[in-house]
Amino acid sequence: MWRILTARIKQKYRTYNYPRQKPALPERFRGRPVIAAPSANDSGQIIQSCPTGALSAGNDRKLRLDMGLCIFCGQCEQACNGSGVKFSREHALATRQREDLVLTGQEQKLAEALDKKALQLFGHSLKLRQVSAGGCNACEADVNVLNTLVFDLGRFGIQFVASPRHADGLLITGPVTRNMALALQKTYTAVPKPKIVIAVGACAISGGIYAGHDETCNGAGSLLKADLFIPGCPPHPWTIMDGLLRLLGRI
Repeated sequence: MWRILTARIKQKYRTYNYPRQKPALPERFRGRPVIAAPSANDSGQIIQSCPTGALSAGNDRKLRLDMGLCIFCGQCEQACNGSGVKFSREHALATRQREDLVLTGQEQKLAEALDKKALQLFGHSLKLRQVSAGGCNACEADVNVLNTLVFDLGRFGIQFVASPRHADGLLITGPVTRNMALALQKTYTAVPKPKIVIAVGACAISGGIYAGHDETCNGAGSLLKADLFIPGCPPHPWTIMDGLLRLLGRI
């Protein structure tokens, strides 16, 4: 008993004081991309370097980056040595609208809170059913880690439940394979109304690296209307937590 108490005292308080305290991010962390104004030649090279087609040029020939397709691999930054696209250390990436994930060099519009009525229902107690719709387990792992004592998602009243009938909404990961499409729809139907849908990761938002494949549905948006988009491949746990807290009006 004394050994246990001594070890606990040495460990001290391990839960991070987020959002009051800025998160400790790893050195290799890639956050929100920042778009500059590269030359015409560099622009074409940067666009070709993207493996998922997240980069394009608008009618004004300026770069556009779709974070819903971006897998944060850094190939574009390497192609231009950071002169056209550079990844920042900003972890807050979630949005309420799919189009807000498209960066054009202007400030990104981050997720806003649910409406007043929805906040009265979910603001202090949000139960989510997590659905892995063909994911590689990367996004799933970063969602699961939110239950550990470092993040302690439960202190905000957010919990994951086993049954969709006990849930207030779905948190979806993976590109939604054809084999999972019906299961996802049935799970959504089983959640009582009103309900919310959260798409986590590039695959759930757009299909990611599997976009356009015959055996995927190009993300959850093809079947359900999402209320929150959290980009990344996978999104960092702090990015996921930030998005959830913004949805509930905590940030």
